[in-house]
Amino acid sequence: MKERQQDETITSCAGCGVHIQSQQPEEAGYIPENAISREPIICQRCFRIRHYNEASSVAIDQDDFLKLLGSIGTTNSLVVHIVDLYDFEGSLISGLQRFVGNNPVILVVNKIDLLPKGMNTNRIRNWVQQQAKSQGLRTIDIILCSAKRNMGFEHVIDALERHRNGRDVYVVGATNVGKSTLINRLIRDYSDMERELTTSRYPGTTLDAVHIPLEDGKAIIDTPGIVYTSRMTEVVPRSFLGTLLPDKPIKPLVYQLNEKQSLFIGSLVRFDFVEGERQSFTFYISNALNVHRTKMERADELYENHKGELLGGPSVAELTEIPEWTRHSLRVKQGLKQDVFIAGLGWIQVNGMYGALIDVYAPKGVKVMLRDSMI
Repeated sequence: MKERQQDETITSCAGCGVHIQSQQPEEAGYIPENAISREPIICQRCFRIRHYNEASSVAIDQDDFLKLLGSIGTTNSLVVHIVDLYDFEGSLISGLQRFVGNNPVILVVNKIDLLPKGMNTNRIRNWVQQQAKSQGLRTIDIILCSAKRNMGFEHVIDALERHRNGRDVYVVGATNVGKSTLINRLIRDYSDMERELTTSRYPGTTLDAVHIPLEDGKAIIDTPGIVYTSRMTEVVPRSFLGTLLPDKPIKPLVYQLNEKQSLFIGSLVRFDFVEGERQSFTFYISNALNVHRTKMERADELYENHKGELLGGPSVAELTEIPEWTRHSLRVKQGLKQDVFIAGLGWIQVNGMYGALIDVYAPKGVKVMLRDSMI
C-alpha cells in the first residue's frame, strides 16, 4: 500500500490528480523543477488555490471526461453520484445510467445545510427520488448530507459499507457540487491515505481521476467534475461566485406581486409576473444577491441605466462577458405548486393557487424550467 502511494505521488498531483510536468507553466500539472522533491507533490494550480484562493484557467478536453465516465460501465464497481440539492437539475449528470451500465448507483445529495431550517428531510428525500426517477436514474440508495458541515456523513459511510461488496468506488458529479470536500471526508474516515484533494469554489478543480487506495486493495476513484455550461456558475465571472453561491442556510425572500411587476436578481436575471391574480412568490437564492422590484413598463429602462450598480453585480464591465438574455415564458396552472428553477442560481416557488404566466430573462444557454416544488 505504501509503495503504491509513493509511486502515484511522483507522477500525479496529490491535490487534483493531474499528471505532473515541469516544462509548460501554462498547462495543467505544472510544477517548478525545484519543487518536485517535496512531499506531497502539489501542482502550482492547486498550491495557488489552497494558499491564495486563486486558480488559473486550464482547458481540459470534455471528450476525456466522457471517455472516463464511459469506462465505468466496463467495470464491476459501485458508483456514487454527488449532486447539489441547491442546484439539483443543474448538477445531475444527464444520461448517467447509460455510462455506468449495470453498476449500482448511490445518489448522495450534498449541501442540505443550505436549506432553511426546519425542513422535513423525509419529504426532501421523496422529492429527490421522484426527480431522479423522472430523469431515468436508477438508485439503490439516496443519502442527504452536508460534507462541509458534517451533517449526515455517517450515512454515506454506512451506505458504502452496505453496498460496496469489495468493489472499487467511482465518485462522479458536476463541478462545484462539493465532490472534493466529500472525498476528503472519505479519505479521513474510510481510507488509510493521508492526503487532501484540492477544494475551492472554482468549477473544475479536480482535473484527472484520483485513485485513493483502500485496505482491501480496491480504491475510491475521484473523477473530474463535469462542466455544464447550462449553469449560472459557469457564465458569471469567478470573482462573483462568492456572491452567487450561498454558504449558509438560505433565508427565503417572499414577494407579493401584482401582474405586470418585475423583479431583478442582481443584474443576472429578470423575473416578470406577466399575468395572474395578486399572489406570493418565494425566492430561494443566495442572500448576498440583490433583488429589486419595479413595474414591467419601466424594467428595460431601469436595466439599461442601473445594471451592475443599483441592481447589483456583476459589474458593467463583467456583464459584457456574459451571454445576452433569452426569454423563457412559463405558465403555472391553477392549483399546481411549482418552482421556477434557474440552474446555478436557485429557484422561485410559485404558490399556484391562482395560476400565473411568468417570463424569465436569463443568460443564453442557462437552464430555466418548471418543476414540482421541492419545499
